Amino acid sequence: MTQNTDIICIGSVLWDVIGRAASHMRVGSDVPGRITRLPGGVAMNIAMTLRRFGMHPALLSAIGRDAEGNELVAEAQRMGLICDYLYRSADLPTDVYMAIEGANGLVAAIADAHSLEASGNKILRAMGDGRLGSANAPFTGPVALDGNLTEELLQTIAKSPLFARADLRVAPASPGKAARLLALMDHPTATLYVNLEEASLLCQSEFTSSHDGAAGLLKRGAHRVLVTDGGNAASEGTADDIISHTPPAVLVTRVTGAGDTFMAAHIASEAQGMDRMAALTRAGNAAAIYVSGKTPL
Repeated sequence: MTQNTDIICIGSVLWDVIGRAASHMRVGSDVPGRITRLPGGVAMNIAMTLRRFGMHPALLSAIGRDAEGNELVAEAQRMGLICDYLYRSADLPTDVYMAIEGANGLVAAIADAHSLEASGNKILRAMGDGRLGSANAPFTGPVALDGNLTEELLQTIAKSPLFARADLRVAPASPGKAARLLALMDHPTATLYVNLEEASLLCQSEFTSSHDGAAGLLKRGAHRVLVTDGGNAASEGTADDIISHTPPAVLVTRVTGAGDTFMAAHIASEAQGMDRMAALTRAGNAAAIYVSGKTPL
């Protein structure tokens, strides 16, 4: 482990192409708005927020050696993220995420993470070759995992001695990929970060509150869970109890990346010694500030 690395973020690092309109949208809408391209992906979003909270995240992902990849790595390094352990492929293009957001929230999105999926366990080489850990001395700090990893790779991580002593923090990339987290459901050091819809999908039940979602996941065998529900109360649960906190009401101007912001703020808060309720409150506040269009600090 390098001296400056205090958390590893594993998963999608790509370009976010987001179209936002101030009006409500439906299928077929053609409206004026703004289109932006920013560094994104679950692992990248988490790492960027962790850096703003004073941590030093290292990225493990697949990025092409194309122009888009070179730009992305340069931007990540400019923000202070550690890129020494990225897998750079000459044959695979840099991944991209495209979304449309209206005043009524996310209208549609497509995540092209095929290069990350095709790279498989090549992105994990630094965990076992001595740079970040080895079989005899596995990494012992927090590791943020995102659900863009294949189910096969998540199963490998769940069983690997290289992650046996890590503090795993896991989030699905989207409700459509939530089932991939089943591989880590009963992992003894894993904390799952999901929204209410994802909790319902994982438990094959319909939950109406984050508290019920947390209870369902714990009953399913999860070690520890955090369940969000938009502007409603979020809950954190362990085998001992479940606590909840309602974030402040804000005017929503963006939604892509809100869950990643919540997760990163919670991890950073705990790393700084905050108790459970303080960490949950700070994470909810950070996500609320983020969706309002401001930068959470």
